[in-house]
Parts: sequence; structure tokens; C-alpha cells
Amino acid sequence: MRRLIAAAVMGAAVWGGVAQAGDQPVVVELFTSQGCASCPPADALLGELAGREDVIALGLHVDYWDYIGWKDVFGSPAFTKRQKDYAKAAGRRTIYTPQLIVGGKDHVVGFRPMELAQLIEMHHAVPDRVNLTAVRQGGDVVLRARLVDGPTVNMVVQLARFSRKETVEIENGENAGRTITYHNVVRDWSTLGAWDGATPLTLEFAAPDGPLAIIIQEAGYGPVVAAARLD
Repeated sequence: MRRLIAAAVMGAAVWGGVAQAGDQPVVVELFTSQGCASCPPADALLGELAGREDVIALGLHVDYWDYIGWKDVFGSPAFTKRQKDYAKAAGRRTIYTPQLIVGGKDHVVGFRPMELAQLIEMHHAVPDRVNLTAVRQGGDVVLRARLVDGPTVNMVVQLARFSRKETVEIENGENAGRTITYHNVVRDWSTLGAWDGATPLTLEFAAPDGPLAIIIQEAGYGPVVAAARLD
């Protein structure tokens, strides 16, 4: 059971078993599909980002390419909806694959590694607005957050469970005959609770198996204000 408690945030912890705030990692979401011929270069790029500690790279597989003849085994209508909601929040009328969202704010369409690298550096240069720590304790995760800069704002605390590496032999569709390795494949994405930053937050919940990403984002698909990774 999830328990939301107003509490003081404890001091910064050591990176490793604990996800630590302070120059927090930049969240990069890649919307991709196994049925999209232009996606493999972006998938490979995400694999490179997955090895960086200063980035939380997440692959979200959409389902709107499935009709071509190959059903993406990781595809989910929930991820398609997330991409559409990002587009709506940004005033855009079209979604694409591959498409990357950096820090919940900046959109990169197609394979543009230099543009992506510049955006990651720009996000790193922005001071942290929220101090965030998360640690596994037994079978639970204990998350603590405190607003350190800027006004209070409605935020959403989210949890993404992902697998580090998946290799798929694609038999049909635009990538038929290819064997592609995907990295940081999101298997499910859930909302843990809402928070406005007025008081420090402690959130305790049962820990799913495998690596996790915790993302605090302004409500309405706004900017990511804090993020942490637990292996």
C-alpha cells in the first residue's frame, strides 16, 4: 500500500543503491516502434544514453505501427496516449516515430544526435528545483522530495519500470528480417501520487522487480522537475 506522509527530507545519500539528487539526471523519453523503419538509429542512440549516469533514457514503444504487419511486442496504447498528451500540451497536432522528449519539455523528431546532445546539456545547466532521494528498504522503496527553488506547483510523482536490454527478431513489417536490441524498455508506467511542493514529501511503496525510474513532473505533461533511478 502506498503511504503519503509529510516529513523532513533526509540528507543526500551516496549514489549506488540510492538514487541521489543534486545535478540530477536528465530524463529522455524515446517514442519508438519495432514496425518503424526509421527508428533503429534512434533505438541505438538510446542504447548509448542508457550507459550514462547523468541521463535516464527510457524507450516507450507505441502501438500505432502494428497494423503494417508486425505487432511490437513492447507496444502499449498507454505509451501512445502519453505521446499524444505531450503533443497536445505543446500545441502540436502530429506525433512521430522516432520522437524524443527531453526533460518533459523539448521535442526532437527523428535521428538528431547533435540536437539531442545540446538539449541534454541545456537541461543539466538548469538548477534543480526539487531535492529527490529514493532508496530500497527491504521490499519497499522510500522516496523523499523537497522543493528547493521556485514557486509551488501541481506535480505528478510517477514510476517507470523498465528492462535494461531486450533483443527481438522482427519477422514482418518495415523492419522484417532484422534483429534489433532495445535498451531501457519501459514495461509499465504508473502514477504514485500528486504533490504541490508546499510541504516535504515522503512516499513509501512496494518495489517492483528490476530497475526503476522515479519521475516528478509538472501536472499536464509539463517539465520534469526531478528524477532518480534505482537499479
